[in-house]
Amino acid sequence: MNNSLTVRPVMTVFTDEQIQRVHAYSLRILAEVGIRVDSHRALQYFANADGASIDGDRVKIQPELVEWAIKTAPHSIEIYTRKGEKSFCLGQDSTRFGVGVTNLFYQEPDSDRVTPFTRKHMGIGARLGESLDAYDLVSTIGVLRDAPIGEEDLLGTLEMAANTHKPLVLLISDASQFVPVLELLEHLVGDLAEKPFAIPYFNPVTPLVINQDTGDKMLDAIERGLPIIYSNYGMAGTTTPITPSGALALLNAELLAGLVLSQLVKQGTRIILGSLPAFFHMKVMIDFYDPHTILLNAACSEMMAYYKIPHAGTSGSGSGWGMDLPASGILWMNHISACLGKTGLSPFVGGSLGSKAFSPTCVVYANDIIMQARRFADGFCLDDLSVGMDEISAAGPGGNYLTARSTRKNYQSAYFESQIFPHLSLEKWQEKSQPTAEKYLVDKTMQLITDAKPPEDHDEIIHRGEVFIRNIK
Repeated sequence: MNNSLTVRPVMTVFTDEQIQRVHAYSLRILAEVGIRVDSHRALQYFANADGASIDGDRVKIQPELVEWAIKTAPHSIEIYTRKGEKSFCLGQDSTRFGVGVTNLFYQEPDSDRVTPFTRKHMGIGARLGESLDAYDLVSTIGVLRDAPIGEEDLLGTLEMAANTHKPLVLLISDASQFVPVLELLEHLVGDLAEKPFAIPYFNPVTPLVINQDTGDKMLDAIERGLPIIYSNYGMAGTTTPITPSGALALLNAELLAGLVLSQLVKQGTRIILGSLPAFFHMKVMIDFYDPHTILLNAACSEMMAYYKIPHAGTSGSGSGWGMDLPASGILWMNHISACLGKTGLSPFVGGSLGSKAFSPTCVVYANDIIMQARRFADGFCLDDLSVGMDEISAAGPGGNYLTARSTRKNYQSAYFESQIFPHLSLEKWQEKSQPTAEKYLVDKTMQLITDAKPPEDHDEIIHRGEVFIRNIK
């Protein structure tokens, strides 16, 4: 298809001059304020680098070192399935979405009742991610509350690997389990670096701290040759400046510091960068997302596009008390802006109640939203065949297009068809006793949970993984 004849909507945040200003502010922060590095292993890499000055645990990074790291990092990253098949390429194709992340509770679809998150729930979530077409990967969905102490991350990762072929994003809460988790996956699928399907995810501590666990885990992953996600979480007015510009400059500086460390450890390390900019409500003491969150996410994605580094950003999760109106608004805003802008990865769809509870209904409804957002962003073709002047001439004034060639060819695919909500006339809706949209969503979610089957090798993966975990100690 001729791209010049394809109509596609786009969203742009910055001018070129504004990008340069953000970059300059971030460089000043790194050179004049610096970062604190709690990991002795990470600190040693900075100490050995030209362009970094060390004073105790404080590291100041000169612009030349940052520019070197930007040039050294790969521009795109191929991601694979557990079976070794190519899945997608971050940095080159469209926005990718994932189910997640690290919830402590599970919200029952049919009652909204909240219960502690368990192995069973991890399997349900991973199978939903496997079965729903809008999702490209599965992130660590929750923290197991029914696993033996010291095995929560191991068993959680095992459940994900056994219940989906799709790529995984790994968030390991217990640093002592991080290397064993990688060894578990190597035991199950072999080498993780050549065709990576598991991407470890790391957070620095905002503002401007590479904490020990994050630094050490980064090094463990990089030394194995794995791609990594380095993403920060800021709360405006608490851990970042309250102004959007101040928050952006600070968060961008933190990402550049993580980039520098990754390239010092191993030149050419595959790294994905992004921010989760939030707000903190000082009256009720909760963090939350706001329209400026989504705007800053789009801004961050444009900074990463300028650096030519793959991006991972917000997923619109956490708002609302289940799949309700507040949740719907932020999901729509996030997903359509992600598809229209330069967001590379939105990995954490499905959190509710401040991202403490995993909501399957959120996952199912967001699947519908993502498909519509992608359809909107795909645009349409404006060529002679699509316009169809011959059909317009044949129909003439007062005619119709019911039997036109284009209608016969495209009538089944010309418009979006929800997998949840039917098209109902007033009369048909009354005939069905006035069902609510929520009922259709709950029914669809329960059906998907019942029907979603694990991969054919599920039992084998579980058995091999459990034997491996028992033999670790």
